[in-house]
Amino acid sequence: MEIPEVFKRLRPHIVEILQNPDLCSTNINITCQALSPEEAIGFPGRDDFPLQKGKETLMQAIIDGCKGQAFTDMPGNFFGTLQEALTLFPDNNYKRAVIIASLNAVLRKTGKASGTIHCKDDDLGACSKKLAEKVAEDYGNPRIAVIGLQPAMVEQLACRFNIRVFDLDPDNIGKNKYGVTIENNDSKLEAIEEWCDLFLVTGSTVVNATIDQFLNRKKPVLFYGTTISGTAQLLGLNRFCPESA
Repeated sequence: MEIPEVFKRLRPHIVEILQNPDLCSTNINITCQALSPEEAIGFPGRDDFPLQKGKETLMQAIIDGCKGQAFTDMPGNFFGTLQEALTLFPDNNYKRAVIIASLNAVLRKTGKASGTIHCKDDDLGACSKKLAEKVAEDYGNPRIAVIGLQPAMVEQLACRFNIRVFDLDPDNIGKNKYGVTIENNDSKLEAIEEWCDLFLVTGSTVVNATIDQFLNRKKPVLFYGTTISGTAQLLGLNRFCPESA
């Protein structure tokens, strides 16, 4: 498998991190099973998030108490040095989640990234309201292509904007959510781009390796979520995640 473009772009940053002798030999513990939905997002007052439905798991890396997280549909535990984690070959969702969670944790430790821990409880609803306000403030009244079904966000955006939602989960495709029919994420991006004014993209795309197609779009792209916190900081990607810790 060829290395995804985003990981090629991250490679020099990872090399620089690992040149620090105090970091490269650091032992890290990455665990997913310890983070139940309640531990990950608390009690948001609704039960339709992918995490609650068992579609995703939140993996967490901890370095000297500094936490970095990444959503994945291929969870697993990892224990080793930071060098071992960051130099895994990114050929599946498990390895990419280990890399990204570890990267988020070390950037949190070094003060180069923030918002690496998912918000909880009522903050998920607050985030969605702030997103709608952010979109209106920065983009006016755009047609939005939402990549990845985040139900609270879709509910808020559908009330104010013309949106289309694309998802990879076959259980969602074709279903009507908040007045919007969920479309297959395999749709041609060129045609979607002709229609939309803004792409709103889940940061989990950096783990499932679908992010490459959003790195050089003509239309603006706004990523959301904690998974992409470190990647967005290093690569200068536009990210919105106001309630993350």
